Amino acid sequence: MTEINGKTITEVVKKLCIDANYYIGNDVENALKRGYETETKPLAKEVLGKILENSQIAGNENMPICQDTGMAVVFIEIGQDVHVTGNLEDAINEGVRKGYCEGYLRKSVVKDPLDRVNTNDNTPAVVHYEIVEGDEIKITVAPKGFGSENMSGIKMLKPSDGKKGILDYVIELISKGGGNPCPPIVVGIGIGGTMEKAALLSKKALLLPVDYKNPNPYYNDMQCEILQLINESKIGPMGWGGDTTALGVNILTYPTHIAGLPLAVNIGCHVTRHKTAIISSKEEVVYED
Repeated sequence: MTEINGKTITEVVKKLCIDANYYIGNDVENALKRGYETETKPLAKEVLGKILENSQIAGNENMPICQDTGMAVVFIEIGQDVHVTGNLEDAINEGVRKGYCEGYLRKSVVKDPLDRVNTNDNTPAVVHYEIVEGDEIKITVAPKGFGSENMSGIKMLKPSDGKKGILDYVIELISKGGGNPCPPIVVGIGIGGTMEKAALLSKKALLLPVDYKNPNPYYNDMQCEILQLINESKIGPMGWGGDTTALGVNILTYPTHIAGLPLAVNIGCHVTRHKTAIISSKEEVVYED
Protein backbone atom coordinates (compact mmCIF):
# COMPACT_ATOMS: atom_id res chain seq x y z
CA MET A 1 0.00 0.00 0.00
CA THR A 2 1.39 3.39 -1.07
CA GLU A 3 0.90 6.33 1.29
CA ILE A 4 0.46 9.87 -0.03
CA ASN A 5 0.28 12.77 2.37
CA GLY A 6 -2.73 15.03 2.21
CA LYS A 7 -0.39 18.03 2.41
CA THR A 8 1.18 16.98 -0.88
CA ILE A 9 -2.26 16.92 -2.49
CA THR A 10 -2.98 20.40 -1.10
CA GLU A 11 0.18 21.85 -2.64
CA VAL A 12 -0.49 20.17 -5.99
CA VAL A 13 -4.07 21.44 -6.13
CA LYS A 14 -2.89 24.93 -5.21
CA LYS A 15 -0.43 25.00 -8.10
CA LEU A 16 -2.96 23.54 -10.54
CA CYS A 17 -5.53 26.23 -9.64
CA ILE A 18 -2.99 28.97 -10.32
CA ASP A 19 -1.47 27.44 -13.45
CA ALA A 20 -4.85 26.67 -15.02
CA ASN A 21 -5.88 30.29 -14.62
CA TYR A 22 -2.57 31.83 -15.71
CA TYR A 23 -1.41 29.67 -18.62
CA ILE A 24 -3.41 28.67 -21.68
CA GLY A 25 -3.14 25.04 -22.84
CA ASN A 26 -0.94 24.34 -25.87
CA ASP A 27 -3.81 22.66 -27.72
CA VAL A 28 -6.12 25.63 -27.22
CA GLU A 29 -3.42 28.14 -28.17
CA ASN A 30 -2.64 26.22 -31.35
CA ALA A 31 -6.33 26.03 -32.24
CA LEU A 32 -6.68 29.79 -31.74
CA LYS A 33 -3.66 30.37 -33.98
CA ARG A 34 -5.19 28.14 -36.67
CA GLY A 35 -8.42 30.09 -36.37
CA TYR A 36 -6.52 33.36 -36.72
CA GLU A 37 -4.74 32.12 -39.84
CA THR A 38 -7.91 30.92 -41.57
CA GLU A 39 -10.36 33.62 -40.42
CA THR A 40 -11.64 35.68 -43.38
CA LYS A 41 -13.54 38.40 -41.51
CA PRO A 42 -11.27 41.35 -40.53
CA LEU A 43 -13.00 42.11 -37.21
CA ALA A 44 -13.04 38.44 -36.22
CA LYS A 45 -9.36 38.13 -37.10
CA GLU A 46 -8.59 41.18 -34.95
CA VAL A 47 -10.53 39.70 -32.02
CA LEU A 48 -8.65 36.40 -32.28
CA GLY A 49 -5.40 38.34 -32.35
CA LYS A 50 -6.39 40.16 -29.15
CA ILE A 51 -7.32 36.87 -27.48
CA LEU A 52 -3.89 35.46 -28.31
CA GLU A 53 -2.18 38.65 -27.15
CA ASN A 54 -4.13 38.56 -23.89
CA SER A 55 -3.13 34.95 -23.19
CA GLN A 56 0.50 35.77 -23.91
CA ILE A 57 0.46 38.72 -21.51
CA ALA A 58 -1.22 36.60 -18.81
CA GLY A 59 1.45 33.92 -19.10
CA ASN A 60 4.36 36.35 -19.19
CA GLU A 61 3.06 38.48 -16.32
CA ASN A 62 1.71 35.59 -14.21
CA MET A 63 -1.84 36.85 -14.01
CA PRO A 64 -5.27 35.39 -14.81
CA ILE A 65 -6.21 34.96 -18.46
CA CYS A 66 -9.77 36.03 -17.57
CA GLN A 67 -11.32 37.94 -14.68
CA ASP A 68 -13.77 35.06 -14.14
CA THR A 69 -11.40 32.52 -12.59
CA GLY A 70 -14.24 30.06 -12.26
CA MET A 71 -15.50 27.52 -9.79
CA ALA A 72 -12.85 24.85 -9.19
CA VAL A 73 -13.89 21.51 -10.66
CA VAL A 74 -11.49 18.76 -9.58
CA PHE A 75 -11.23 15.33 -11.19
CA ILE A 76 -9.20 12.91 -9.10
CA GLU A 77 -8.24 9.38 -10.13
CA ILE A 78 -7.04 7.40 -7.11
CA GLY A 79 -5.04 4.23 -7.54
CA GLN A 80 -6.61 1.40 -5.55
CA ASP A 81 -3.22 0.75 -3.91
CA VAL A 82 -3.00 4.29 -2.52
CA HIS A 83 -3.76 5.41 1.01
CA VAL A 84 -4.13 9.15 1.61
CA THR A 85 -3.23 10.41 5.08
CA GLY A 86 -5.77 12.83 6.45
CA ASN A 87 -9.11 13.82 4.93
CA LEU A 88 -8.81 13.84 1.14
CA GLU A 89 -11.60 16.31 0.40
CA ASP A 90 -10.32 18.69 3.07
CA ALA A 91 -6.87 18.50 1.46
CA ILE A 92 -8.35 19.33 -1.96
CA ASN A 93 -10.36 22.27 -0.65
CA GLU A 94 -7.37 23.61 1.25
CA GLY A 95 -5.45 23.54 -2.02
CA VAL A 96 -8.22 25.48 -3.74
CA ARG A 97 -8.31 27.96 -0.87
CA LYS A 98 -4.57 28.54 -1.01
CA GLY A 99 -4.48 28.68 -4.79
CA TYR A 100 -7.21 31.27 -5.11
CA CYS A 101 -5.94 33.41 -2.23
CA GLU A 102 -2.20 33.24 -2.96
CA GLY A 103 -2.74 33.43 -6.73
CA TYR A 104 -4.96 36.54 -6.41
CA LEU A 105 -7.77 34.77 -8.25
CA ARG A 106 -11.33 36.05 -8.06
CA LYS A 107 -13.47 34.29 -5.45
CA SER A 108 -16.76 33.44 -7.12
CA VAL A 109 -18.37 30.78 -4.91
CA VAL A 110 -21.40 31.48 -2.69
CA LYS A 111 -22.34 29.34 0.34
CA ASP A 112 -25.94 28.81 -0.71
CA PRO A 113 -27.55 29.05 -4.16
CA LEU A 114 -30.22 31.43 -2.87
CA ASP A 115 -28.75 33.49 -0.01
CA ARG A 116 -25.69 34.28 -2.20
CA VAL A 117 -23.15 34.90 0.60
CA ASN A 118 -19.61 34.58 -0.78
CA THR A 119 -17.30 32.02 0.87
CA ASN A 120 -14.38 34.42 0.18
CA ASP A 121 -11.91 31.65 -0.74
CA ASN A 122 -13.62 29.94 -3.72
CA THR A 123 -14.34 26.77 -1.76
CA PRO A 124 -15.85 24.28 -1.81
CA ALA A 125 -14.66 22.75 -5.03
CA VAL A 126 -16.80 20.35 -7.07
CA VAL A 127 -14.90 17.06 -6.79
CA HIS A 128 -15.33 13.96 -8.95
CA TYR A 129 -13.63 10.77 -7.69
CA GLU A 130 -12.67 7.70 -9.68
CA ILE A 131 -10.92 4.58 -8.33
CA VAL A 132 -8.45 3.12 -10.84
CA GLU A 133 -5.69 0.52 -10.84
CA GLY A 134 -2.22 1.42 -9.62
CA ASP A 135 -0.38 3.32 -6.93
CA GLU A 136 -0.64 6.89 -8.22
CA ILE A 137 -3.06 9.79 -7.94
CA LYS A 138 -3.97 11.84 -10.99
CA ILE A 139 -5.48 15.26 -10.32
CA THR A 140 -7.01 17.59 -12.89
CA VAL A 141 -8.24 21.04 -11.92
CA ALA A 142 -10.64 22.63 -14.40
CA PRO A 143 -11.78 26.12 -13.32
CA LYS A 144 -15.20 26.67 -14.88
CA GLY A 145 -16.43 30.17 -15.57
CA PHE A 146 -20.17 30.61 -15.68
CA GLY A 147 -20.44 32.63 -18.86
CA SER A 148 -19.98 29.31 -20.62
CA GLU A 149 -21.48 27.08 -17.90
CA ASN A 150 -24.76 28.99 -18.03
CA MET A 151 -25.03 28.30 -21.75
CA SER A 152 -24.74 24.52 -21.26
CA GLY A 153 -27.70 22.15 -21.13
CA ILE A 154 -29.19 18.68 -20.75
CA LYS A 155 -31.91 17.09 -22.86
CA MET A 156 -33.54 13.72 -22.25
CA LEU A 157 -34.14 12.67 -25.84
CA LYS A 158 -36.22 9.71 -27.00
CA PRO A 159 -34.30 6.89 -28.69
CA SER A 160 -36.21 7.64 -31.89
CA ASP A 161 -34.74 11.17 -31.94
CA GLY A 162 -31.42 9.61 -32.89
CA LYS A 163 -28.53 11.54 -34.43
CA LYS A 164 -30.79 14.24 -35.87
CA GLY A 165 -32.20 14.98 -32.43
CA ILE A 166 -28.68 15.31 -31.05
CA LEU A 167 -27.53 17.67 -33.80
CA ASP A 168 -30.69 19.77 -33.60
CA TYR A 169 -30.38 20.24 -29.83
CA VAL A 170 -26.65 21.07 -29.93
CA ILE A 171 -27.05 23.68 -32.67
CA GLU A 172 -30.16 25.18 -31.05
CA LEU A 173 -28.37 25.50 -27.69
CA ILE A 174 -25.30 27.16 -29.19
CA SER A 175 -27.36 29.48 -31.38
CA LYS A 176 -29.30 30.68 -28.33
CA GLY A 177 -26.04 31.19 -26.42
CA GLY A 178 -24.61 33.45 -29.11
CA GLY A 179 -21.66 35.42 -27.80
CA ASN A 180 -22.43 34.80 -24.11
CA PRO A 181 -19.97 31.90 -23.61
CA CYS A 182 -17.11 33.99 -25.07
CA PRO A 183 -16.49 32.13 -28.34
CA PRO A 184 -14.66 30.60 -30.04
CA ILE A 185 -15.92 27.80 -27.83
CA VAL A 186 -15.00 24.21 -27.13
CA VAL A 187 -18.01 21.88 -26.97
CA GLY A 188 -18.11 18.79 -24.76
CA ILE A 189 -20.94 16.36 -25.50
CA GLY A 190 -22.01 13.44 -23.32
CA ILE A 191 -24.38 10.84 -24.75
CA GLY A 192 -25.87 7.93 -22.82
CA GLY A 193 -25.94 6.66 -19.26
CA THR A 194 -28.41 8.54 -17.09
CA MET A 195 -29.03 12.28 -16.75
CA GLU A 196 -26.14 12.83 -14.34
CA LYS A 197 -23.81 10.47 -16.21
CA ALA A 198 -24.34 12.35 -19.47
CA ALA A 199 -23.61 15.64 -17.70
CA LEU A 200 -20.37 14.28 -16.25
CA LEU A 201 -19.33 12.88 -19.62
CA SER A 202 -19.88 16.25 -21.28
CA LYS A 203 -17.65 17.99 -18.74
CA LYS A 204 -14.96 15.31 -19.01
CA ALA A 205 -15.08 15.75 -22.78
CA LEU A 206 -13.78 19.29 -22.28
CA LEU A 207 -10.61 17.83 -20.72
CA LEU A 208 -9.71 16.10 -23.98
CA PRO A 209 -7.43 17.84 -26.51
CA VAL A 210 -9.29 20.32 -28.69
CA ASP A 211 -8.33 18.32 -31.78
CA TYR A 212 -9.27 14.98 -30.17
CA LYS A 213 -9.84 12.19 -32.67
CA ASN A 214 -12.65 9.97 -31.42
CA PRO A 215 -11.59 6.30 -31.74
CA ASN A 216 -15.09 5.45 -32.98
CA PRO A 217 -15.28 6.60 -36.64
CA TYR A 218 -19.02 7.23 -36.34
CA TYR A 219 -18.59 9.67 -33.45
CA ASN A 220 -15.46 11.18 -34.97
CA ASP A 221 -17.49 12.02 -38.08
CA MET A 222 -20.23 13.43 -35.85
CA GLN A 223 -17.72 15.65 -34.06
CA CYS A 224 -16.54 17.03 -37.41
CA GLU A 225 -20.10 17.54 -38.64
CA ILE A 226 -21.17 19.40 -35.50
CA LEU A 227 -18.03 21.57 -35.60
CA GLN A 228 -18.78 22.52 -39.20
CA LEU A 229 -22.42 23.31 -38.40
CA ILE A 230 -21.43 25.48 -35.44
CA ASN A 231 -18.92 27.45 -37.50
CA GLU A 232 -21.48 27.89 -40.26
CA SER A 233 -23.62 29.76 -37.71
CA LYS A 234 -21.22 32.73 -38.16
CA ILE A 235 -21.59 33.73 -34.48
CA GLY A 236 -17.86 34.31 -34.58
CA PRO A 237 -15.28 35.32 -31.95
CA MET A 238 -16.97 36.96 -28.95
CA GLY A 239 -20.23 36.91 -30.91
CA TRP A 240 -19.20 39.63 -33.38
CA GLY A 241 -19.47 37.48 -36.50
CA GLY A 242 -16.90 35.43 -38.35
CA ASP A 243 -15.84 31.95 -39.40
CA THR A 244 -14.47 30.81 -36.03
CA THR A 245 -17.28 30.10 -33.57
CA ALA A 246 -15.89 26.81 -32.19
CA LEU A 247 -12.37 25.42 -31.86
CA GLY A 248 -13.38 21.83 -31.30
CA VAL A 249 -16.15 19.36 -30.46
CA ASN A 250 -15.52 16.26 -28.32
CA ILE A 251 -18.00 13.44 -27.70
CA LEU A 252 -17.96 10.83 -24.93
CA THR A 253 -20.56 8.06 -24.74
CA TYR A 254 -21.80 5.44 -22.27
CA PRO A 255 -24.31 2.55 -22.46
CA THR A 256 -27.87 3.59 -21.65
CA HIS A 257 -31.39 2.28 -21.01
CA ILE A 258 -33.54 0.95 -23.86
CA ALA A 259 -36.05 3.76 -23.25
CA GLY A 260 -33.67 6.71 -23.19
CA LEU A 261 -31.13 8.84 -25.03
CA PRO A 262 -29.65 11.24 -22.45
CA LEU A 263 -27.74 14.15 -23.99
CA ALA A 264 -25.64 16.78 -22.24
CA VAL A 265 -23.73 19.66 -23.77
CA ASN A 266 -21.07 21.46 -21.73
CA ILE A 267 -19.66 24.57 -23.35
CA GLY A 268 -16.15 25.83 -22.65
CA CYS A 269 -15.06 29.38 -23.42
CA HIS A 270 -12.11 30.21 -25.67
CA VAL A 271 -9.57 29.24 -22.97
CA THR A 272 -11.32 26.08 -21.61
CA ARG A 273 -8.87 25.87 -18.70
CA HIS A 274 -7.53 22.72 -17.10
CA LYS A 275 -4.21 21.47 -15.74
CA THR A 276 -3.19 17.99 -14.61
CA ALA A 277 -0.60 16.47 -12.26
CA ILE A 278 0.28 12.89 -11.31
CA ILE A 279 1.55 12.08 -7.82
CA SER A 280 3.64 8.90 -7.81
CA SER A 281 4.24 6.33 -5.07
CA LYS A 282 7.31 8.30 -3.92
CA GLU A 283 5.27 11.52 -3.83
CA GLU A 284 7.09 12.73 -6.92
CA VAL A 285 4.88 15.10 -8.89
CA VAL A 286 4.74 15.34 -12.68
CA TYR A 287 2.80 18.28 -14.11
CA GLU A 288 1.24 17.85 -17.55
CA ASP A 289 0.09 20.57 -19.93
